[in-house]
Amino acid sequence: MAVSFPKNKINVLLLEGVHDDAVEAFKNEGYNVSYSPDSLTEEDLCEKIKDIHIVGIRSKTKITQKVVDSADKLLAVGAFCIGTKQIDLDACKKKGIAVFNAPYSNTRSVVELAIGQIILLMRSTFVRSTELHNGIWKKTAAGSREVRGKVLGIIGYGNIGKQLSVLAEAMGMKVIFYDQLEKLALGNAEKRNSMKAVFNEADVVSLHVDDNPDNKNLIGTEEFAQMKDGVVFINLARGFVVDIPALVEAQNSGKVAGAAVDVYPVEPKSNDEPFLSELSGQPNTILTPHIGGSTMEAQKHIGNFVPVNIISYINTGSCFDAVNLPRIKLAPQKEGHRFLLIHENISGVVAEVNSILAKYEMNITGQFLKTDESVGYLISDVIKSYNEEILQELRAVKGKIKFRLLY
Repeated sequence: MAVSFPKNKINVLLLEGVHDDAVEAFKNEGYNVSYSPDSLTEEDLCEKIKDIHIVGIRSKTKITQKVVDSADKLLAVGAFCIGTKQIDLDACKKKGIAVFNAPYSNTRSVVELAIGQIILLMRSTFVRSTELHNGIWKKTAAGSREVRGKVLGIIGYGNIGKQLSVLAEAMGMKVIFYDQLEKLALGNAEKRNSMKAVFNEADVVSLHVDDNPDNKNLIGTEEFAQMKDGVVFINLARGFVVDIPALVEAQNSGKVAGAAVDVYPVEPKSNDEPFLSELSGQPNTILTPHIGGSTMEAQKHIGNFVPVNIISYINTGSCFDAVNLPRIKLAPQKEGHRFLLIHENISGVVAEVNSILAKYEMNITGQFLKTDESVGYLISDVIKSYNEEILQELRAVKGKIKFRLLY
């Protein structure tokens, strides 16, 4: 069988220092790989992406509408991280570009950081360490508490929240949580029907919500007022979720006894820019530079997970783990040919495709269709050999966004 696109003509651009395993995975597949440890500006990316079929980024590079408009050959975008806020998913969908991310690969890293911060803050370890660095010896049990027997309140019971729940319970904490969706509680964790109910009980509050814009300033003055006096507050979720002036006010009043923050409403674009925040200098406050998922293990997992899904999409058409297309899982086609059609979700597309195939007496051995509110993804497996006339007619099907011949 001939493949639709010789692998040595598929160009891959990997930015922001994605893990070496990703580079090797694409090279081993026979693709041409360009690599950079830096992000690119919109203007530079628009120029660079014109001949690229696969682009891999992390959080700093933006895939905007303008970039998508410049990417006539682009088939897939790989986000080597959890979030996809830096990517215009709708623009990619409308152009038939599949977007893949790594929603699970760094969850353990985030959870371990949260556990460490909870212990450090409950024990006032960060304060004692700072004092010693300043030459002050203050051996005391004041403000130092065990985590055992304390109540951990988790806001957002997704992949990270659930893992944190399990580890915290193993340390002897009682776990309560709130999530907008119905979630199965793990272990002895107990669901509460509102954030307020969690805040009223919790000795420690840890945020693990997603990047939904509706979560902006989810935690502000009113929410801090609902928390117990002396609460420990953790935000490893999203920077815009917390009203920072409200957090500072809660710290200054003693409502919040300790805080750990890893994400901020405005973050430096590179390691060369200064970090400015009202949280700087606050007592018993651990500030980290958005490194919740930044471990060698997590980056390795991500470097393996994302390329596997993209390569599967290129080789088989399978897009089960794509975040912006209807999800279809496909095995490789061992005999015959496979036509892949991403199209607008309008009536008559399947009928038109089948009419064309019938006209040329193409025997369909398998056909798969999945749609969402705006696009459809149609796969047609056939046995009989094809000619250019068939391809021209399939490419002219009404509502076509992207057509690809596989094999």
